[in-house]
Amino acid sequence: MALSIRTLRLRRQLRIAIGDAGNPAMLRAMRVHSNFAEYVPLSLLLVYFVEVQGAQATLVHGLCLCLLIGRLAHAFGVSQPDENFSFRVTGMALTFTVLFFSSAWLLIAFFHAGLA
Repeated sequence: MALSIRTLRLRRQLRIAIGDAGNPAMLRAMRVHSNFAEYVPLSLLLVYFVEVQGAQATLVHGLCLCLLIGRLAHAFGVSQPDENFSFRVTGMALTFTVLFFSSAWLLIAFFHAGLA
């Protein structure tokens, strides 16, 4: 919600209905919002499947914490006019970590169930 509200407020302030109108601040706000929408649903769905398959709560909490910190770091890094790439890279690395470990855990659980 916060990313949507931030983007909508900026649109209203800059009077931009569609697109970014060549405004760098608008483009950054749009990309932060879009990047969240591109990665978070799949990440949460994978974490949900990990939990449903019986993973320990600490693993599920750890994955969710990585996703939260990653998305906050990414949003902060991309939102800055003088972008600090370390926040952006850290954010994406944590997000990809969640995607990788959730997927790997599910594949291992799948093959383990098939062999049992």
